[in-house]
Amino acid sequence: MRKDITVEAEPRSSRGKNEARRLRRSGRIPAIVYGAGQQPLPVAVDPGLINRILRSPTGHNTIFNLHIRDGETSLAMLADWQYHPVRDTLLHVDFKRVDPNKRVRVSVPVLTHGDPRGVKQQGGLLELVAREIEIECLPEEIPEHFSVDVSPLWIGQSIRAGEVPLSGSMRLLSSPETVIAHVVAVRGAVATAPAEAAEAAGAAEPEVIRKGKKEEESEEAEGKGRKK
Repeated sequence: MRKDITVEAEPRSSRGKNEARRLRRSGRIPAIVYGAGQQPLPVAVDPGLINRILRSPTGHNTIFNLHIRDGETSLAMLADWQYHPVRDTLLHVDFKRVDPNKRVRVSVPVLTHGDPRGVKQQGGLLELVAREIEIECLPEEIPEHFSVDVSPLWIGQSIRAGEVPLSGSMRLLSSPETVIAHVVAVRGAVATAPAEAAEAAGAAEPEVIRKGKKEEESEEAEGKGRKK
């Protein structure tokens, strides 16, 4: 999703650990810009703005303006980033140039809404299995997230990636069988069957009783034959 944000980047001529430490002490971090058929370009950027982009609703799918001092201004998005394992501070970022006329691969969050019938009426538990799916689409059509309704689900039923509604140029890249969410039985709990399942079970019961009666009559006749 495109946003009216401009990230200022400064070209850097030297690379290596010492240069990276020097940049971080000055309040910037090393980064690399690539894509659109151009050579990778090392730059330095302010980590504060990158953090705000990553923590925004559109997150890493945000498309913004990347302005390189004394050079180009192009559309870009975050391709990769690295945090310090202890301090949780940004260490390095990769930017990817974006062509507005070419499709891009992105992972989009999937949110659920509604109260599943299997939870309310059967005492089940809603489990979220996959929290995002991968799609391909034009940059302008990247959604902030997808939303699926889980209220119709009974225990044992699920919502899969192939059921997530897509629009425009979107094409699903994840397996359609990927489970997004399902309702499972809580261990030790006795679930109440849905009405349609209960009716089906009730209709089958007389047949079982009749079958048992015939078997009893057959065994009784055989017993009389043996006595004679």
